[in-house]
Amino acid sequence: MIVENNHDAYKPAKIAALVEGAGVAKAHLPVAQMFVLAILAGAFIGFGAAAYTAVMTGVDAAYGPARLLGSVVFSLGLILVIIGGAELFTGNALMVMAAVDRKITMRMLLRSWAVVYVGNFVGAAGLAIAFGLSGILDGAVGSTAAKIPEAKAALLPFEAFVRGALCNALVCLAIWLSFAARTAAGKIMAILWPISAFVLLGLEHSVANMYFFPQGWMAGSGVTMSDALANLIWVTLGNIVGGAGGVALAYRFAYLGQSSE
Repeated sequence: MIVENNHDAYKPAKIAALVEGAGVAKAHLPVAQMFVLAILAGAFIGFGAAAYTAVMTGVDAAYGPARLLGSVVFSLGLILVIIGGAELFTGNALMVMAAVDRKITMRMLLRSWAVVYVGNFVGAAGLAIAFGLSGILDGAVGSTAAKIPEAKAALLPFEAFVRGALCNALVCLAIWLSFAARTAAGKIMAILWPISAFVLLGLEHSVANMYFFPQGWMAGSGVTMSDALANLIWVTLGNIVGGAGGVALAYRFAYLGQSSE
């Protein structure tokens, strides 16, 4: 008789089944519950982005060690989402696995994405407004907060798209790895490094940008609404391609393809 070690990480094939099952469960959430959990996720990512802003204040943002510290702090956002439980648009790109295997309909997938995207925006932007009203964005932190969206708005559309795709490949890999772990500590360690890498590399996350642009406006940034919207559109499309195509469909083919045909 073989006794399973409950401390061992799940193997990739088991992770694939768990991720697909989670996608089915997400798609069946009542809209009101889904929306509230999405607001929480937007706020959680916002907390990580706010902490990143504070860490990057007074340092050379192009300097590797300083960026690494900021990226580690930013990981707080996804840690809260995964351990606390919330609905994040970028992570929900993995739901494509369940849609391809016809365990959820395309309508259910798109409904989930739409509800969660709007909820993430409400949570992220609402937190940015709260920080602006708190006085925390006054002084040096505010100066940093104003510069962050200016750099994002300066990206060319294709650059924003590619950075979005690369970013969400890492985000979805972080979520994928978190499914391998059986403890909260293990999940945190699985999340930390892929998320730190995407921030360190200057990649683009749509939900984080839902926080950074309003935070910048609260700090006096001159970025226009149209520039922010353009960035969000291209980054969001990139996030979908990188997460759904780059990770979800690849792993579905590798580990679920034979069993589902």
